[in-house]
Order: sequence, then C-alpha cells, then structure tokens
Amino acid sequence: MAMSAIIQNRRGFLRHAAAGFGYTAFAGLAALESLNAKGSQNPLLPKAPHFEPKAKRVIFLFMQGAPTQHDTFDYNPDVVKYAGKQSEMELSIGTQGGKILAPVFDYQPGGESGLLISDAFPHLREHADELCLLNGMHTDSPAHPQATIFTHTGSITFVRPSIGSWTVYGLGTENQDLPGFVTMNPPPVGGSALYGSAFLPASYQGTRLNIAEGQEPVQNIRNATMNLEAQRRQLDYVQALNRGLLDRTDQDDQVEGVIQSYELAFRMQSAVPEAMDLSSEPESVREMYGLNAKETRTFGTQCLLARRMAEKGVRFIELGHRGWDHHNNLRKRLSDTAGATDKPIAALIADLKQRGMLDETLIVWGGEFGRSSYEQNDQSDGRRHNNRGYTMWMAGGGIKGGMRFGRCDEHGVAVEDRVHLHDLHATMLHQLGLDHTKLTYRYAGRDFRLTDVHGRVVNEIIA
Repeated sequence: MAMSAIIQNRRGFLRHAAAGFGYTAFAGLAALESLNAKGSQNPLLPKAPHFEPKAKRVIFLFMQGAPTQHDTFDYNPDVVKYAGKQSEMELSIGTQGGKILAPVFDYQPGGESGLLISDAFPHLREHADELCLLNGMHTDSPAHPQATIFTHTGSITFVRPSIGSWTVYGLGTENQDLPGFVTMNPPPVGGSALYGSAFLPASYQGTRLNIAEGQEPVQNIRNATMNLEAQRRQLDYVQALNRGLLDRTDQDDQVEGVIQSYELAFRMQSAVPEAMDLSSEPESVREMYGLNAKETRTFGTQCLLARRMAEKGVRFIELGHRGWDHHNNLRKRLSDTAGATDKPIAALIADLKQRGMLDETLIVWGGEFGRSSYEQNDQSDGRRHNNRGYTMWMAGGGIKGGMRFGRCDEHGVAVEDRVHLHDLHATMLHQLGLDHTKLTYRYAGRDFRLTDVHGRVVNEIIA
C-alpha cells in the first residue's frame, strides 16, 4: 500500500505512536468524515448495551502468581481445625495430600458486616462492607502461563481476545481521545495475549502503560523531529492518499482501521500525558495512595492513574502486580506483596466512593488461581498451587458488599457456591449491561464469545 511506503520513508514518521500504542499510522479528521460518509463509523464510539447496566467501567486488579486465599481473604475453620495434621484426598490423577498449614496471619472482622479479613490487609479491612469475597472460585489449570491467559481470555487452546477487548468491542468507550482499554504493568507471563484483541479488530486491543520511576509510561509518545502542527500537515497529505485508496475500494476494513486507529493515536499524544500528570493532585491524595512511601509508590501510582482514567471515561483499566507465587518464606513475602498493594487499593475504593463513582465502577481483584491448604514440601512456610478452590473479590458496580460467597473444604477444594472463571466473566459483562451469550464475533466460520459455551451470571451476589 502506498501509504505504508510513505510512512517508512519519511524518517520514521509516526513511529512513536506505532511502537507505543500498537497502531501503525495516523489519519486526519477529514478522512474520518469521509469514512463516515461511506456508511462506516468509529468503532470506539459508545454503543448501547444489551440491557440497563449497573456499571460503566471495570478496574481489574490482577495479582500475578496466585495469591494465597488461606492467609488473606478466606478464613476457613476447617483449615484451622486440622492444621498440623496429615491429610489426603483422591483425585482423578491420583492421591494428593500433605500436612495442613494454618493461616500465617490472624483474621479480624471488618466493618458493620464483620467480614473476616487477615492482618495482611489492614487498610482494605476498613472497607470490608464494600467487598464481596468469592471464596469458591475454581479454574481449569494449575500452571501459571495457561491459567494467566485463561483468566484474561477464557481460553487456553488458542489466542483469543482479552476480556478488556471484548468489553470495548461491546460498549465502545466514552473518551475518544484515550484508548478504551488500558493495562498497566502487565506480567510477562502470557505476554501481549493478556491485552490483545486477537481476531477482533485491532481498535479494541489494550494500550500498555509501564509505570516505574524514571521510565516513560508510553514508549515513543513524543515526536523528536516534528511539532504537532507539522505532523498535522504531513498527516493530511497521507490522508489524501488514504481517501483516494478508500474511494477505489468497497469498504476496505484494513484501510478503515488505519484511518481510525491513527487518528486516535494522534490525539493521544496530548491526552495521555495530561491524564498521567499527577502534579495537579493535592498532597493529601498522594499520601492517601501511598505515593510518598517507596514500598507503595509504584502500585499507588497505578491506582491513582486508574481513578483519573475512570473519571475520563476509559472503559476497562487493568493494574498488574507480580510476586504472589509464595512457595516458601510465606509470611515475609506475603507481607511484602500485600503491603505494597493494601493501602493503594483501599485508597482507590475510598476515593471512588467519595467522588460518587464506586457504584458505577466494578472493581475485581485476584490472581490466576490460588494456593493449597497443604505445606509446600513439608517446609511449613509455603503453599502449593491450587486451581480447585481459591478467592477473588469484587466491589462496587452493583455487587453486594460485606458478604462472602462460596466455601472450600480443608483440602482447599471449592465445595459450596462454586464460581468458575467463566461465571466470573459472565457476571462482569452482565454488570456492564452485556449478555455474555449474545456478545459474539464471527471468525473462521463460527461465532466466538468470551465464555465459549459456558458460564452463568452469579445472580446471588448482585445487589
């Protein structure tokens, strides 16, 4: 295509946006008008949901490595009762067991509900009345890579769109100057599959932000050789070629996608730095989120940015935190990971609530699976992988607060009010006003959806 050759030969023109956002060119507003005149429209424009939504957006707090539910959000009397005893259970793959390990942190009741939360999360415990603990979660794989991808895409068989991409595909986004789907510090496990759009149009893929001191959040966000006015003039020239090519084709999806995605990328050059400029935040807010302490600064920055992006209409915001794979040195390592996230998450909930945004923002916390009730190799200070029972929690967005739903036995297996990951996905979409059975996309001769042929909405936890 002539446009591609021009871009490659013009000293890397717009290379900064392509590398930073996953887009490959810009387009002028005139081209968008031409495109709309031909019967197409911007895929990121807000779309009507299937029914009245409870939430406008999602903030997904992904704790990669599989947090231990027994020491955080799932007080299990049976684990306490049988602690120190040898236990075994029969599985299809054979017998599995070991010595049951008691919680390494004490639990205390929080809020008016008296919801039990461990001392690893003292700040979050103050918001117990907002939390719905899903203590009966289960998923398909106990391996980190497969389970991490499954958590984001609902599949481990081949690359499929992430839940953020499905969300923006179904609803569009409220701010046309920012991406509809943003992911901050995604884990290396799973790579771009965690925020990719797969066979959905590229407009719906996530935009990656790297939040770390001394690092540009978006690579190549600034053009080192041209100001915006000069870029605009050159873009208008490129767009003249785009329009000519589009006029010679019958609604070419590739050309349409180039026009739309590049125009967004051009606008993002100004919008993204403004959204990420925290200098306007008062000192009290910075302190609340933990930006003044080394241990909480990075994740606190993510949480504060999530609030700002939620205010600006970003539809799906994911925050990533690594280091939850605690096979040994459990008490110390859990203290570190929980300590880095507890205060910032509590601040996010409080901040959204005081701004009247919590009811319309669905917060989801969890990892790819959980940990067993057994010791790791009889070391008495670590836990094994466990996909048969674990905990995630939800808050805001029309979800009942101050409750726990589901139960595991002393082996750590979900035995009551079980919630499969497909069920969680279906419920998340439901709160956004989307029917997971109707949110489909035809690809390779069949209709695909996030939940495949599974999933039920967990109505018991909906307010």
